[in-house]
Amino acid sequence: METMEININCDLGEKSKHHSNKYDPDLLEIVNSANVACGYHAGDVSTMHDVVQISKKNGVSIGAHPSFNDPKNFGRERMYLTSSEVKKLIYDQYDILQNISIQHGQNVTHMKPHGALNNMACEDIELATTLANAINEISKDLIYLVPTGSKMEEAAKKLNMKIACEIFADRNYEDDGNLVSRKKPHALITDPEEAKKHVLTMVKNQSLNCHSGKQISCEIDSVCIHGDNESSLSTAKSIRENLIENGLKLKPLNQMRKFI
Repeated sequence: METMEININCDLGEKSKHHSNKYDPDLLEIVNSANVACGYHAGDVSTMHDVVQISKKNGVSIGAHPSFNDPKNFGRERMYLTSSEVKKLIYDQYDILQNISIQHGQNVTHMKPHGALNNMACEDIELATTLANAINEISKDLIYLVPTGSKMEEAAKKLNMKIACEIFADRNYEDDGNLVSRKKPHALITDPEEAKKHVLTMVKNQSLNCHSGKQISCEIDSVCIHGDNESSLSTAKSIRENLIENGLKLKPLNQMRKFI
């Protein structure tokens, strides 16, 4: 039997008044792929250079993490734009990061939308189609990192794109496969032991564990971790170790068998 491959991704370079990037160097020793803020919701030219440089050193693949141009709200507020405005957001943020990556002899190899843009596209097939078209127009080789079972996955499949489906290590799921709203008390998984088990079961079974105990089968290529504080950093480390101990092979997205 072939060894099962999995990827760990993380949103990085998100320095802003809402978020510290002090753990970025530590996270870049844990993850296989980095989703880099392109300055629209967080980060700036120097954070992009930093993440690309450290990623290169650690063999981490680089992705753009495009967002609404709304640093005040960290890209978390819903905005209603035309499809050409949405496409421009994607093209511009890809270009910014790609130009910086090239200076380090690297390329942007995947895309993962951020925050409200991502949440809206998970529910709205029209927005999901606009995003998929924009990314597909940049390059057919770009890997599109999307929440598993979402409208984003559906739209990308229609275009036959390179799709990587992700789950969240620290979030609970509703019975319809959507994330439990952050407004609810059980939205987040804060116990590292629980997060570790949660991830391993989902990856091994290729299914979502819903909070109710229901399982929804789905494709899982990648696990998204967060590391914005000391405890989430140690959770991220233990998730990584647990996957390796259980025989999974960790790979950057662009080196996974299914994308080569």
